[in-house]
Amino acid sequence: MINYKIVQEELGNIKQITEEEKIKKLSQDYYYFSPILSEKLADKTGDLVVQPTSEDEVLHIAKICVKHQIPITIRGAGTGNYGQCIPLNGGIILDMTEMNKIQWIKSGIARVEAGVKMSILEREANKQGWELRMIPSTYKIATLGGFIGGGSGGIGSINYGQLRDRGNVHKVKVVTLEKEPRIIELIGDETQQINHAYGTNGIITEIEIPLAPAYNWSDFIVVFDDFMNAVKFGQVLSDSDGIIKKLVSIHAYPIPNYFLALKPYLPQGKSCAFLTIADNSFLPLQELVKEFRGEITYNPQDKQEKPLQLIEFTWNHTTFHARNIDPNLTYLQTFFWNLEQVEKMYKHFGDEVMIHLEFLRVGGKAIPAGLQLVKFTSEKRLNEIIKYHEDNGANIANPHTYILEDGGRKKVEPEQLKFKRMVDPFGLMNQGKMRAWNQ
Repeated sequence: MINYKIVQEELGNIKQITEEEKIKKLSQDYYYFSPILSEKLADKTGDLVVQPTSEDEVLHIAKICVKHQIPITIRGAGTGNYGQCIPLNGGIILDMTEMNKIQWIKSGIARVEAGVKMSILEREANKQGWELRMIPSTYKIATLGGFIGGGSGGIGSINYGQLRDRGNVHKVKVVTLEKEPRIIELIGDETQQINHAYGTNGIITEIEIPLAPAYNWSDFIVVFDDFMNAVKFGQVLSDSDGIIKKLVSIHAYPIPNYFLALKPYLPQGKSCAFLTIADNSFLPLQELVKEFRGEITYNPQDKQEKPLQLIEFTWNHTTFHARNIDPNLTYLQTFFWNLEQVEKMYKHFGDEVMIHLEFLRVGGKAIPAGLQLVKFTSEKRLNEIIKYHEDNGANIANPHTYILEDGGRKKVEPEQLKFKRMVDPFGLMNQGKMRAWNQ
């Protein structure tokens, strides 16, 4: 039994949160997007929240956790969807949001503490003509450390792929939970050891990432009578090297009905594309829209239009808006490798599985990745839907599990398990999330 009074005394002046309701709130993420995870994780909570402001404080916390064998779960802003930052066995919630300094930005590279908000980093990078290569739809509050530990891609992935692609993360500093905790810096390919590892194998304290040249961007809404025409438009736009884009998001009807704030721009019965395009690419965009018989219903270059933040209707925000209207909806995460797979699923499932696509680069090619909305009836039926996709060549990254191996690539990368054995020999970090460790 851990005596938290002694632990709190040993933590000294490091900021702590002990109020039960606040601890409960900081023990959660958006796991409730999944009815399966809702049932499994609803009652999980930490025992104490600790908010370090420096690397030295993180080291001190690590020593205390090792000394008392306290489970520790690392948290950014808690915008993940799979229970990445939900503690299964209580313990300390390590809230990293107070470690939010931007160390420097120069020559297209940024060095920051893990708790920096991505929106703040983006704003500072913009001042020097740079921007983040990719951001989640939650970027206004999401932290960079949380994105690297629990995310994978986002707006900008149409150009730069995913976080795991070589070159997207340069350096990461982590604190270990060895008998004598220490700081390690991972460089280049070594960063794969902690990339999308749910904080199971090191406390990320500092990150160095490359940036992208900043453009003047505009958001557009394009509507189509035919969904597959919208999909083909999205593929050709994604493949058009001369059109500078950051977001290509396609939504089959009736998904547009869930975007209440966008109702004036979404005619009934039509599928839509949400796009972020560089201002200097508007002319070729118009030509492409015409070629695919689409209609631009929102054009910010029309001065009568009020600015929209279309990012906040894409990626996992699509699921968020839809569930606000129909809480029985859940979602899938799918890699479609060609448009034929998309069309087959569209025709087979109809409105039971409403297709939402985000185009991104995988292995140098633009592919339609699905974040389909699913009308949930039972876990059995959900698994049948997943199996049908997989039997027909699509890859599902299951968002209905908190187990690292089951969620994405169906296995833990060997280097991640090897690294965990070194940096977390007592198995204190985010317990229960890595099956290979438990076995």
